[in-house]
Amino acid sequence: MDLGIDTVITLLAAGLIFLLALVLGVWKYQQMATSESHLAHPYVDIAHRAALLYSFATLLVAVFVELSAWPTWLNLTAAMVLVFFFVVAIASYIGHGARRDTTNQFERPAPGLHTGMVALIVGEIGGFAVLLTGFVVAQFF
Repeated sequence: MDLGIDTVITLLAAGLIFLLALVLGVWKYQQMATSESHLAHPYVDIAHRAALLYSFATLLVAVFVELSAWPTWLNLTAAMVLVFFFVVAIASYIGHGARRDTTNQFERPAPGLHTGMVALIVGEIGGFAVLLTGFVVAQFF
């Protein structure tokens, strides 16, 4: 079976995010092994877990991309909007973990945090809604 380029790119993104999760696991382990409490910084832990979850979420997205009725460009755009926000979230967690500046980014929100969250909500829900609708059209109509 030949996969569409939209699916191939989405699968590549899933693999790269999973690789990032594995590397973040090493960082988490290093912090756990060297801290007095044997815990990693909360945002290092969050970054690791989020990357693991987002890698599998991206695999799910790839399935909907492959089974969607929409044109390649639309499926790829919707999938990459999701991947973009997944990666931005992970990068944000990595930044807080590296700086050790907070254990709750909403405690003292940086400028634009709430605007970014609204964009994330719209982008992730909207992107997946496009793919889910494409799946429904292809499979039921």
